[in-house]
Amino acid sequence: MFRVDLNCDLGESFGVYKLGRDEEIMAYITSANVACGFHAGDPQVMRRTVIAALNRGVAIGAHPGLPDLAGFGRRWLEVTPEEVYSIVVYQIGALAAFLRAEGGRMQHVKPHGALYNRAAVDRNLAGAIAEAVYRVDPELILFAPWGSELQKAGEAVGLRVAAEVFADRAYCSDGTLVSRKEAGAVIADPEEAARRAVMMVKEGKIIAVTGEPVPVRADTICLHGDSPAALAAARRIRESLREAGIEIKAVGKK
Repeated sequence: MFRVDLNCDLGESFGVYKLGRDEEIMAYITSANVACGFHAGDPQVMRRTVIAALNRGVAIGAHPGLPDLAGFGRRWLEVTPEEVYSIVVYQIGALAAFLRAEGGRMQHVKPHGALYNRAAVDRNLAGAIAEAVYRVDPELILFAPWGSELQKAGEAVGLRVAAEVFADRAYCSDGTLVSRKEAGAVIADPEEAARRAVMMVKEGKIIAVTGEPVPVRADTICLHGDSPAALAAARRIRESLREAGIEIKAVGKK
């Protein structure tokens, strides 16, 4: 039987600024990636997001990013592997404290934005992230693109790695995501996103922008909660997966 997890980046509001539709999107996901204050989020937002996810029965993971609130963690900063190790440990620790205070436990870690994309192709950065996660808790699951340096680094240190795919993002022929700066990088049509989600889970492939099939493994699908069509896409993707006979469950649950 086919099975997949649905995850979403949450807790990205900051102070009086609200981003995303967290409460509504939680009805459709099984895992939440909670921002830890570096690229987005703040202590109050983190706590509220943890409580909301626990009340919904949604598994929780840390979503560490580069220290770049103004750029939302999507700009690359010149950081060393040693610095990456420290900022990842710091952010996991911050979220873990909120989880412990509310009686929950962390399931996974998923790097954010530029950190995620660079670690997918940079062996040294990937190794720093994997080592940070393992040193904090070797039972944590690392979310990483299939075939990436981050996946390889996670497996090398002994972590369980969940291969992540994106139903609403266009892919290059090498399996990386098309830059958001390019036209067509984001799939806005919920029906198309749903069709791609089923293909990735059941057929183990996605069609690149250049037309050729790219092999993928889909343990978890990322849904974005900050676009105008976010809820419609999440609803349609979940419906399509169920219609295709695919079980939807958090990666950490048996």
